[in-house]
Amino acid sequence: MANLEHATQYPLRTNANYINDTELPLDMRFNEGHVVSIITYSVLMVISAVGNTTILVLILRRRRATRSRINTMLMHLAIADLLVTYLMMPLEIGWAVTVSWKAGDAACRIMAFFRVFGLYLSSFVLVCISIDRYFAVLRPLQLTDVDRRGKVMLTLAWTGSIFCSMPQLVVFHVESHPKFTWYEQCITYNFFPSDAHELTYSLFGMVMMYGFPLTVIIYTYSSILVEIYKRSRESVSDRIRRSSLGFLGRARIRTLKMTIIIVVVFFVCWTPYHIMSLWYWIDRPSAIEVDQRIQKGLFLFACTNSCMNPIVYGAFNIRSKKKDMTASQRVASCASKAHAGDVVCRVSWRRNLNGSNRQHPQVLAQSSLGPFTNFNMTNSSSNVQRITEKSTKDCLT
Repeated sequence: MANLEHATQYPLRTNANYINDTELPLDMRFNEGHVVSIITYSVLMVISAVGNTTILVLILRRRRATRSRINTMLMHLAIADLLVTYLMMPLEIGWAVTVSWKAGDAACRIMAFFRVFGLYLSSFVLVCISIDRYFAVLRPLQLTDVDRRGKVMLTLAWTGSIFCSMPQLVVFHVESHPKFTWYEQCITYNFFPSDAHELTYSLFGMVMMYGFPLTVIIYTYSSILVEIYKRSRESVSDRIRRSSLGFLGRARIRTLKMTIIIVVVFFVCWTPYHIMSLWYWIDRPSAIEVDQRIQKGLFLFACTNSCMNPIVYGAFNIRSKKKDMTASQRVASCASKAHAGDVVCRVSWRRNLNGSNRQHPQVLAQSSLGPFTNFNMTNSSSNVQRITEKSTKDCLT
């Protein structure tokens, strides 16, 4: 999908080094707007490169220890953001420096393809994450082919991104300015035979990059929230389902919150730009009157999405590590006090081993508990519940 700045109207702008520079309109000359674009894209590129590379390395290290579908999908989301960072942002910087297109027709078509490929991939990976969370919460015990489903969804995300980006190779081309023939630009000008064809192409890009993901994500996450609300209101006497909900809340609510925030950030960043694009396609004369700084600013704001994902991921993981360290210290402290004869900690420890308040089953299973270990191992109902919880955990991760 084309940026408004490079839409079907011929951009009246060029490089300031030409000798007849004074005859050119302002947007055909290198001006303050280009300086702002260069600085902004450069800052976004550095932040996004550092953040997403760090997240990618952290996820790859975790994959060696334990495989998690959600981490795999977040890894693909980081890759999509890095494609935007290293392909689209440098292109925008170079384009702002030269103002006109200097790289020829082949490079114009190829770069137009990669200019949107990362954006499509980011949208489709978010769809994969939302569908995965949907099955994790609403169908937590359907373990059959759960990993295969994740791989199929990611494969479709990459394939769909390639398919949706292909029209860019045909639509974009190098066109000479009708008056200043020495000035060339990479645009869609003179390609579409009618406004209806142009609108169809533009709406296709908007629906696939924004409308379709929005519909799927709204449905999946609203279903998740409704299901959680229903379970929270079920009778307390329903022990098995109540335990399942409690385990979901303790073990996976952080991941659910993180993915929801990532989705919200995506649509907050991109919605203003798509609204402006829709306005441009429906009522072009009035949309053109909008200040060019606002139009460029909306696309720049949309590009900040590539910087926000690692910030969200990092914030949630830092908080999680702090909570895990605090909880582990509490468990270790109570364990030592229980061995020393502290009645309160001993009762609390027994309750944990019985499964009535198992906040950290992985810590309990790995701790050296002395005489209490035999009690845990011989409690058959607790072991059955642990097996059930482990099956649920395997599906949720």
